[in-house]
Amino acid sequence: MPHVTIPANLPPGTPGLMQYRQETGRPISQLAEVLLRSEHSMSRSDRELIAAYVSQLNNCEFCVRTHSEVSAQQSPEGRTVVDKVLADIDSAPLTPKMRALITIAEAVAESGKLVNDEMVEAARTAGATDTEIHDSVLISAAFCMYNRYCDGMAAIVPEDPAAYVGMAAHIIREGYSSCATA
Repeated sequence: MPHVTIPANLPPGTPGLMQYRQETGRPISQLAEVLLRSEHSMSRSDRELIAAYVSQLNNCEFCVRTHSEVSAQQSPEGRTVVDKVLADIDSAPLTPKMRALITIAEAVAESGKLVNDEMVEAARTAGATDTEIHDSVLISAAFCMYNRYCDGMAAIVPEDPAAYVGMAAHIIREGYSSCATA
């Protein structure tokens, strides 16, 4: 049961919270739109994978399920890589660049001060651009906020995995900005 009264017609999770208070929901959904869906050298699937992984580190079930499904639906491999990353990051079949960017994101999830020169240099050596490094840090930082928002408000979390399939398809089709409007 959410900590505030959310109208029954609003969706579960953070979209319902964003629609509940659109003054704050619109800007945070726009940030997600830019970070996860804008033109970028990293695929949408890879950026969503970072969001899902950070959400798992933060134990935010709604965001793990949502963003792992969005990542999987946009990946040629489907759920294969996503599930392996979430099950065991060390043995997951990631490119060196993606592994280095996830390492940075993981450090940020604990504390931004844990990102060090060696991590950044490893990402650059693996082919990451400054924009990819920047956005990996910001995706992680933003998802720490989104995860705490969702869980701190005790947002409704559907138990049925099928619920996330439709939510992911909606996000892919309509974008995150649509999540903040009723």
